Amino acid sequence: MERSHDTMVNPGIEELLGRVESKFGLVTLGARRARHINAYFNQLGEGLGHMVPPQVSSVSRKPLSIAFEEIAADKIAWAELPEPVDGDAEDAPAEDTAAAADTN
Repeated sequence: MERSHDTMVNPGIEELLGRVESKFGLVTLGARRARHINAYFNQLGEGLGHMVPPQVSSVSRKPLSIAFEEIAADKIAWAELPEPVDGDAEDAPAEDTAAAADTN
């Protein structure tokens, strides 16, 4: 019978790496979500209500641990930003004109 050892990081890194493309992606996703969780806890008394609360119930009090638990539970996933559409190209000439006016 195999015994699982309790480690400092729970859920395990190996389990989390299966949900993202790389270690860098895991660190980036976890840190970004931890910042969102921290901002949520900081604004609780203000009644703003525009931040997303933690998506899992956790005994942990650390935002990064909660973020990793959300990733392990498939509540948070990495997504690529969409490519800019051609409508953004219409703004480019106006920016070029403004830049040319600054140089003169």
